[in-house]
Amino acid sequence: MSPIISAGQVTWGLQLPVQSQSPSFVQPWELGAGTAELVSIAQAADRAGAFYIGVCDHVGVPRPADERMSAVWYDTIATLGWLGALTKQVRLLSHVYVLPYRHPLSTAKAFMTLDHLSGGRAILGAGAGHLQSEFDFLGVDFESRGRQLEESVAVIRAAFAEEYPTVGGPGAEVGIGMSPRPAAPSASRESLPIWIGGSSKVAIRRAALLADGWLPQGPPKMGLSNAIAFIRSEREAAGLPAAFDLGMNFGSVFLGQADFDLEQYARGPAVHGTAEQVAEGINKFAAKGINQIQLRFIGKDAHQVCDQIEQFGAEVGPLLVCG
Repeated sequence: MSPIISAGQVTWGLQLPVQSQSPSFVQPWELGAGTAELVSIAQAADRAGAFYIGVCDHVGVPRPADERMSAVWYDTIATLGWLGALTKQVRLLSHVYVLPYRHPLSTAKAFMTLDHLSGGRAILGAGAGHLQSEFDFLGVDFESRGRQLEESVAVIRAAFAEEYPTVGGPGAEVGIGMSPRPAAPSASRESLPIWIGGSSKVAIRRAALLADGWLPQGPPKMGLSNAIAFIRSEREAAGLPAAFDLGMNFGSVFLGQADFDLEQYARGPAVHGTAEQVAEGINKFAAKGINQIQLRFIGKDAHQVCDQIEQFGAEVGPLLVCG
């Protein structure tokens, strides 16, 4: 296990709009958006120097959960693979892929292929899942989902490491061929990285012990500072390296003064102001050791969101500093 963000670096990324449209966060313009808008925002992030673009994961949202979650959730791998062909350097993150829904070797094959085709840009963001009705619909046990995730990570790591891993099911001792292989190791990463999502204590512990990084799903109940200290103590006790990618959801951001109801579009509070003011807010978290900041860019339409992303990359990105 190893981090992929260089020591002293503070990166930023975004979960893409359009590809998931929960009423809790969807912006009004997204409801009529599609392919062109999704591509334009992914490419703006690529040009602006974003570390990653993220795509969510739900196989389907059963009724009546669709009333609060929507039924619009693009397929994770299909979307990342397509956007990988239309971008050049931005990393391709699943945020987060629900491992209990699939055989771990199927997950490994999908992400190895994505990594191979994109020249080493895949990040497997993994989670245990939360929507019980979706588990029930798919015939997957909900109560054991944490254990299933842990067992899956071990199998996936074996497949990432060996072309013929001896894991995965009956007869596995003979080895099962898994190609194409992930992109070759480089100075920036030893292997295809795994970040584990979740903000509960048990999810944070899993991230600390099994992953290369942590993807919070909202503010942790124990508080961010306590969560960071907990991760560090768990890794130290397990004899794991201190280096680890630590993320946070910064929330909605808008550079300048909006000529529309910012909170309506953000579905809640939004950080706004000059580049210096926004950077100051982010750097407070970087001072705690956070090196990966996830942002939501707000705008009246996709064009304005693209402008915001590129402005952030040009004006705020250079001001981000590691504490």
